[in-house]
Amino acid sequence: MFRLVDYSIESYLTIEQSNNRPIGTIESIPTNRMSFETILSDIKQKRFSPVYFLHGEESFFIDQIADAVEAYALPEAERGFNQTILYGKDIEHLTLLDFLRRYPMMSERQVVILREAQEMKSLTELTSYLENPMPSTVFVVCHKHKKVDTRTKFGKALSGKNLVLFESKKLYDNQIADWISGHCKSKKISIEPAAAALMAEYLGADLSRISNEIEKLTINLPEGTGISVAAVQENIGISKEYNVFELQKAIAQRDIQKVARIRDHFAANIRKNPLIVTISSLFTYFSKVYMLHGLKGQPDADVLKALDLRSDWFLKEYKLAAANYSLAQVVQIISLLRTYDLRAKGVENDSADETELMKELFWKVMH
Repeated sequence: MFRLVDYSIESYLTIEQSNNRPIGTIESIPTNRMSFETILSDIKQKRFSPVYFLHGEESFFIDQIADAVEAYALPEAERGFNQTILYGKDIEHLTLLDFLRRYPMMSERQVVILREAQEMKSLTELTSYLENPMPSTVFVVCHKHKKVDTRTKFGKALSGKNLVLFESKKLYDNQIADWISGHCKSKKISIEPAAAALMAEYLGADLSRISNEIEKLTINLPEGTGISVAAVQENIGISKEYNVFELQKAIAQRDIQKVARIRDHFAANIRKNPLIVTISSLFTYFSKVYMLHGLKGQPDADVLKALDLRSDWFLKEYKLAAANYSLAQVVQIISLLRTYDLRAKGVENDSADETELMKELFWKVMH
């Protein structure tokens, strides 16, 4: 049985504060759709569809599915004759159709993987094949960096019953730390919540890079050791003293001297510490301090849920910040962050460069 998948990664790893769902919620999936995990599970159990059309902005999930087909569809001894890997910029549709329509050699199936399909000029000429694919061919299309317009004739052919259509969307920044925790769990690796948050802040939303760094960490760490903040700092090259988490902690403690040291370090390394990124992190931080002021007297469990925090480790710092900054001061700081975000983007700022703006902002936050 072949199934249609019209699925984005957001539907199995959903973080939507607007509807109060916690990070990592797995939504109920309609019977005619599969999650990313289900697709991988079916592939590992050797239940294949004749076509996997993988498209979207997030390359990582596309690569994961394609690699799984490559690993499980054929025994290693059969791959020499029955596995073909092609690239969109080097192939045209008639030649590709010849590969797709040939029969496997002494095997149940053949595998054809089209990588960088977005660079194939005649990709839409495969419409008729998608509507009637060879049952003995497993065809994987890796269309990266953008989604296909499903309103076109070609796009409508992707809604057929004989293929898996998977749209891979980028995760939001506030989803990355939880994804890191889940990715480590799937590999039976323990990781501290703070370490996952630090990796997310430092590495950004590049899931392939994050996955590679996790692999490096597991190689460098003693067997059976989990990933700690110290391990991330030592192995990924994050400064132990000069990072956004230490900045937030120093601000929460009203440690003016430490804030000044971090400010000077950021200013001297502005390319690695862009002001807009720093402002975004501080805005998220102080938004939660603002919320905490309105949650006084509530049980810690309810506060953790409301602030979307994963452990008491984070909550202690937010409580310290709320104690050191009144609600009025927090509102003023949030207003400052908005103003300097606009100035960093060139609004009402004729002369001050990024370094000067950073120094101004930090001084005003602390005073």
